[in-house]
Amino acid sequence: SKFSKQNSKILIYGINDKSVSLETRLRNSKHYHIAGFYVFGQNYKSYRLADLPVYYFNNEDDFIYITNRYNVEGILFPNYITAQEEKERLIRYCEKNKIKVLIAPPVDEVSGDKLLRANIREIRIEDLLGREEIKINMNEIIANFKDKTILVTGAAGSIGSELCRQLATFGVKQLILFDSAETPMHNIRLELEERFPKMEFVPVIGDVRIAQRVNMVFERYKPQFIFHAAAYKHVPLMEENPCEAVLANVYGTQNVADLAVRYNVEKMVMISTDKAVNPTNIMGASKRLCEMVVQYFNDRSKTEYVAVRFGNVLGSNGSVIPLFKKQIADGGPVTVTDKRIIRYFMTIPEAVSLVLEAGTYAKGGEIFVLDMGKPVKILDLAENLIRLSGYTPYKDIEIKFTGLRPGEKLYEELLIDTANLKKTANDLIYVDDPPPLAPDFREKIDHLYNVMLDDSVDMRALIRDLVPTYISPEESKKEYEEAHCIFSCPDGEKIKTEAN
Repeated sequence: SKFSKQNSKILIYGINDKSVSLETRLRNSKHYHIAGFYVFGQNYKSYRLADLPVYYFNNEDDFIYITNRYNVEGILFPNYITAQEEKERLIRYCEKNKIKVLIAPPVDEVSGDKLLRANIREIRIEDLLGREEIKINMNEIIANFKDKTILVTGAAGSIGSELCRQLATFGVKQLILFDSAETPMHNIRLELEERFPKMEFVPVIGDVRIAQRVNMVFERYKPQFIFHAAAYKHVPLMEENPCEAVLANVYGTQNVADLAVRYNVEKMVMISTDKAVNPTNIMGASKRLCEMVVQYFNDRSKTEYVAVRFGNVLGSNGSVIPLFKKQIADGGPVTVTDKRIIRYFMTIPEAVSLVLEAGTYAKGGEIFVLDMGKPVKILDLAENLIRLSGYTPYKDIEIKFTGLRPGEKLYEELLIDTANLKKTANDLIYVDDPPPLAPDFREKIDHLYNVMLDDSVDMRALIRDLVPTYISPEESKKEYEEAHCIFSCPDGEKIKTEAN
């Protein structure tokens, strides 16, 4: 939310050039009164900067003294990187003492006090979880996509729409948006029309499960690059409807991959997930099958096929954060499946940077994996979100533990076999060479398609036959009940807990 109180008295965190630049931009603001700069450590006692005092704190008592004495209403961070440095200290002090935590937009996004004021906002949990975005070689990427016709399936979804936004800045010849969801497609169309009026793009309502409709797109527009993001992704729903996971995810991928060969597409990048690694649910197993499908086609054609694995994406339609926010707004309780559960997170721009990087690096047959950073305990995420919302966990808002859902893991793995990891030119991106497919893969996958809508068929048994690393939710639960569960926490220490 925006911080809109007139002439609010605030301190700017830090004394580096970004903090000074922020003060300069706000110096004549009628909206904010900058009372000074704020830093940790008494080394800066009696400092002045830009003709303003530099205040310091060593502990919460110092913080309370300064904010009370000078009637400080908010602490303004120049960016989310500096905010992350103080998430366990200064931001906690602010939460406990009802001082607003504000964050400024990047310098290149605004010009003038009015726009800057409008873009200063209260900090969000995403700011504290995200990392510095991946540095990518823009010149190389632009050269790769410039003047090309590009098809994005699932173009109206979280990843697909961000792909379209970024591709629209690369000077592509034509951008084809393919999605079955009418309202989200309408929304991304309006956004692109407004932001990129000179860009030639074509929204197409269609379904990757219907090969004839996909064929029409290839025949009419002749795409040279494909980003395949269309998929079902919700674990519990796919567990209850395995036939649809196969139909949409695996068969849909096969339809697109097959047409890519027929129409001499240069490259196809398939969006995968960390849940494809040693899958314990139908959704993850179906995405592992998608990886195997593109591997099959890569081995038999000139088209270069590649898969890119993601962890959970912050701010996406399927993210846990919107659910937690709704539960807090409703007064609680916030529901967490297990107090030990951990997940990797990345921002949508990070995810899309990886896709674009993969599209540039790809020689065909690889699975690209991002260095996801440190895993996050979902319980910590819930507690922090409650605090950021101005409440006290367990006192104002209850946290309820509901138990692992069918197919859900305590933690996600990112790689099939880390021994096979290779580095790329980007330090945060690795490549995993998948094992060769079984000789009868095509025969078995065709059989799966033939029976996928037959309720009498044991779909899990057929999938297990194709994906040996897949174990059923029942087996997964049994493993946790029988064995100790060992996993790494965000601070790097090993925790050993009884699975009870």
